Amino acid sequence: MQLRYDALAGQLARRIAPLYVVHGDEPRLVLEAADAIRAAARRAGCSEREVFVAEAHFRWDGFVAAGASPGLFSARRLIDLRIPSGKPGSDGAAALVRYAARLGPDDVTLVTLPRLDRAAQGSDWFTALASAGAAVAVPTLERAELPAWIAARLARNHQRAESETLAFLADRCEGNLIAAHQEIEKLALLLPQGMLDHDDVEEVVADVARYDVRDLSEAWLSGDAARMLRVVAMLRSVAEPVNLALWQLAEDVRAIAAVHDALRGGMPIAAAVRTARAWGRRQAALERAARRASPGTTAPLLHELAGIDALAKGHGFGDAWDALVSVALALCGHTTMLTLAGPRVGVAA
Repeated sequence: MQLRYDALAGQLARRIAPLYVVHGDEPRLVLEAADAIRAAARRAGCSEREVFVAEAHFRWDGFVAAGASPGLFSARRLIDLRIPSGKPGSDGAAALVRYAARLGPDDVTLVTLPRLDRAAQGSDWFTALASAGAAVAVPTLERAELPAWIAARLARNHQRAESETLAFLADRCEGNLIAAHQEIEKLALLLPQGMLDHDDVEEVVADVARYDVRDLSEAWLSGDAARMLRVVAMLRSVAEPVNLALWQLAEDVRAIAAVHDALRGGMPIAAAVRTARAWGRRQAALERAARRASPGTTAPLLHELAGIDALAKGHGFGDAWDALVSVALALCGHTTMLTLAGPRVGVAA
């Protein structure tokens, strides 16, 4: 069965299933879900635990045999299988189907994986595991949800914070829930219970945000200039090369141009965005960008990006990151003077 992440605690309180598959790309939330299942298994009498990590040269036949054999002391066991790549391969896929077909009556199995795409979730091995127990998809925490998540974690430590402080914490910890959890625990150790003083929080909390080009892409497509500038500043502070960000920006501008072409052919915008191979959060962000940008802006933006690419390779004068920011601001809807060729390129609001 498919089990919602927010329904897991209630299900574990009622009864424990023979098998759980937990997958997602938020390591902290995956860890919390797995820890909750392990705790429930201990309460259900699983006094033994066997851990398997499916990495290179993993013996799948040994894993299947271990699941079929009784525990060392004939006690209930928790069989903990981790597949870091999310891809068991052909041998692993066949082994998982066999394993799910003959689960031991006394054991509990926990399988943890990174986020799985739709094809993987439709595979025979995943379907077999989900049918034998419960599959829990751990959601990606949206940026807008982060302050509420932090507030809930503070409440567990009997602490509260004003919205300004929650926003500050969200900015510092964005994209890194494990570090956010560590900072929240630090606040519990160093500051008293009750309402937290903003200045005290600033003194305690480090800047632990972690970003990559996906965050940049989402920011400039969504028109969030402030977030885009914050991500760029963080990437520059850790000496991240500009090349990958430059490639992503060019890809996004080309995707907007493709949407505009489809719109000129009479296609509805939702369908036009899908033809640009955008799904999920990127689909919504690309649709906003295509509505915001006028069709005549994409060619000049691509021309500017070609110049920035040359600049990044040492041809010309200036800073490639600064030039990229100028183009990104234009894409966000800020009319700005682009740094290389010089024309004022406006993006319709």
